[in-house]
Amino acid sequence: MIAATDIQVTKVEQSKLKDISLDNIPFGKYFSDHMLEADYIDGEWRNVEIKPYQSFLIEPSLSSIHYGQAIFEGIKAYRDAAGNVAIFRPYENFKRFNTSAERMCMPVVPEEIFIEGMKQLVEVDKNWIPSTKDHSLYIRPVMFSTDTALGVRPAETYKFFILLSPSGPYFAKPMKILVEEEYTRAAPGGVGFAKNAGNYGGSLIAAKKANAMGYDQVLWTDAFEHKWLQEVGMMNVMFVINDTAITPSLEEGTILKGVTRDSVLTLLKEMGLKVEERRINIDEVMEAYKNGALKEVFGTGTAATIAPIKELRYKDFVMSFDTDSWTIAPQAKKLLTEIHNGTAADRYNWLVKL
Repeated sequence: MIAATDIQVTKVEQSKLKDISLDNIPFGKYFSDHMLEADYIDGEWRNVEIKPYQSFLIEPSLSSIHYGQAIFEGIKAYRDAAGNVAIFRPYENFKRFNTSAERMCMPVVPEEIFIEGMKQLVEVDKNWIPSTKDHSLYIRPVMFSTDTALGVRPAETYKFFILLSPSGPYFAKPMKILVEEEYTRAAPGGVGFAKNAGNYGGSLIAAKKANAMGYDQVLWTDAFEHKWLQEVGMMNVMFVINDTAITPSLEEGTILKGVTRDSVLTLLKEMGLKVEERRINIDEVMEAYKNGALKEVFGTGTAATIAPIKELRYKDFVMSFDTDSWTIAPQAKKLLTEIHNGTAADRYNWLVKL
């Protein structure tokens, strides 16, 4: 078993930070000085190290390229006003990562590598954490198969690594979303609940067509009727109808069990709203809009945090919202941000401090 003290650390001679400003930095474009890397060989994890950020040398026969065994996670670290660093709910991502691994016939990653390795990596590169409002250090754990032979079967070897990326907000303004009714992201029995690379590759054509129509992303629907709502491309979705916040349930296994989703549901209950996790279809949403009961629509996700949706379109029916007048999504975001940056008590023990 790998212990946290067994992780070898090799540091860069000179940081790239001298050439980068962390103010107003775009999401996911720049990466910190170091990365964590580990290999799964002969049934055990080996070669765990923190090293300078660098390229991988891969062979054309690499199994993950051909057969898609690749999963990832998204986590964030924040710095408070006193300079203390904390990672937001990494154990939830750790559990979800291994759920994805099991679904994709991949080995689970032990806590000593995933959590302790992440903490050590963030500690090494903590100077990369921006202090600007709505900025954070995005943490991306990844695993992919590394067999170098063709044949459709679970691989025997894998690589796990973690990247760090200082990032600003994913969406700087309220979103316009198109309800998807042609393509399918996930169906019961599939891999919709797993954060595997193929889910995102398969979603790109719908997002591309939505972009051409002036929309930021699509809201996925079920595979059979294209009526039952699932999630937006990179985030879960919530609807405030009267005094109730409704979000699609996880029961069918077609949507991601979002960590931010769970956090926001907790905060909405704290705010006094009723919360329902259940099936909801587009007809119910449109009817609520027509009779004035649909108050707010927003997405929740690690990258997006809480993203207001100012326009939702289904076929030719357009639902427009005055997001400036909203109170619920802004209040939930305020509460979440205060926990992130340490200006409010971490009453749910969501922060893992370094």
